[in-house]
Amino acid sequence: MKKKKVCIITGSRAEWGLLYPLASQIKKDRRLDLKLVATAGHLMPESGLTYKEIEDDGFEIDAKIAMPLEEDREEAIAKTVGIGVTRLTDVLNILRPELLFLLGDRFETFTAAQAAFFLKVPIAHIHGGELTEGSMDDSLRHAITKISHLHFVSTDIYRKRVIQMGEEPKRVFNVGALGLDNIKRIKPLKKNELEKRIDFRLGKNNIMVTYNPSTQESRDKTVSEFKGLLDALALLKDAKVIFTKPNVDIYYDTIEKMIDMYIYNNRESAKSFSSMGRQLYLNTLFHMDVVAGNSSSGIIEAPSFGIPTINIGDRQRGRVRADTVIDVKEGRGSLKRAFRKALSSDFRKTCKEIINPYGDGSTSRKIVGIVRGLDNITSKKRFLDLDFELPVKNRRRGKRI
Repeated sequence: MKKKKVCIITGSRAEWGLLYPLASQIKKDRRLDLKLVATAGHLMPESGLTYKEIEDDGFEIDAKIAMPLEEDREEAIAKTVGIGVTRLTDVLNILRPELLFLLGDRFETFTAAQAAFFLKVPIAHIHGGELTEGSMDDSLRHAITKISHLHFVSTDIYRKRVIQMGEEPKRVFNVGALGLDNIKRIKPLKKNELEKRIDFRLGKNNIMVTYNPSTQESRDKTVSEFKGLLDALALLKDAKVIFTKPNVDIYYDTIEKMIDMYIYNNRESAKSFSSMGRQLYLNTLFHMDVVAGNSSSGIIEAPSFGIPTINIGDRQRGRVRADTVIDVKEGRGSLKRAFRKALSSDFRKTCKEIINPYGDGSTSRKIVGIVRGLDNITSKKRFLDLDFELPVKNRRRGKRI
C-alpha cells in the first residue's frame, strides 16, 4: 500500500508544542508518511536551538532551514521572508509532499505557504479564520487561508469566517484547537516535583507571564505596554513570577532585556525561560494562579486549567474567548484592578466551572481521520460566492477608511 506523503513545517518552540500531537498521530498511522522541516526560531541559539526538542520527542527532521533574523526590525523580517521562500522552495521541491500542514499566522508560516503555492503543493491550514486585530499576523493568517486547500479551524465562528472568504464548506472542518490535545494527555507533576524541575520555589500567588511584541505597534508603544505590566507585577504581594521569553519577532530583543532587568531586581521572586518545552510548560501552567500577557495560550489553553487570564492590549483582540479572560488596556491602574479580580476567590471559583470553547482535546485524531479519508487532494479549488446584499454606499466625500 502506497503511503500518502504529508509534511509539517515548524518555525518556533510554541508552534511545535501545538503540532506535536498531530505529528505523533501522523507518525503512527500506517497510511501516512511524515516529513518534518524545522526552520526559523528552531535554529537560532538565542531561542535555545529548539529543533533539539523535536528530536528529543523521537522525530527525525528531514530538513533544517535557517531563516536568520539579523535585527528586530520590520525590514529585517521582509528580507528574511525572501530568503526563506528561496530555501523552502528547494526543500519542498525535493520532498514533494502530497499535503503540507501549516499552523497559524507567523511570518515563517507565510513564507512556507508562498513556496508551496507556486510548487502546487496542496496546503492544509490549521487555526485559520481567527482574528488578532492588534497584530500583523491577522493579515498573514487570512492570506495563508486564501492559498490553502484544506482548513482545520477551532470553532464554528472561525469556520463561518473562512467560508465567508470564499472557501468551499466541504473543505472547512471545525476540529477544535490542537493545544487542548496536549492538556488532555498531561499527567501533572506534584508541586514539589515541579519546583525541583524548574529550580524555583512557588509561592502564594503564582503568575505566568508570556508577552510577545505586537507587530502592529511601535517600539515605544510596546515598551510602554510591557513596562506597565512589570510595574503592576512589582506591586503584588506574595507573588512569584515565571516569564517565558517572546518568540523571535520585531522588538523581541527589547522585551527580553526588560525581562532580564526585572529578574535581576527581583531574583527571589522571578525567573525566566527561553524554552520550557511542551510538558514542562503545561505542568507549570497547571500550578499557576494567573496567566498574564498577550499570548494565545492565555486565550486557548489556560481556560482548560480553570486559570484566570489577564490579556493585555490589542494583540489578541477578536479571538473567541472564555469568561476566564480579563481584557485590559495598558496602565498600572487597570492592571492593578485586573490582578485584584483574577486573584479573588470568587472569580477563581467561577473559572474552575467554565467550559473551554476550543474543543475537547481530540483535534489531532480528527484531522488525521479526515486526511486519511481523502483520495485525491489537488491544488485546484473554486471560489464560493455568498448570496448577500451590500450596504448602501456612503456618498460623503473625504471619509477615511
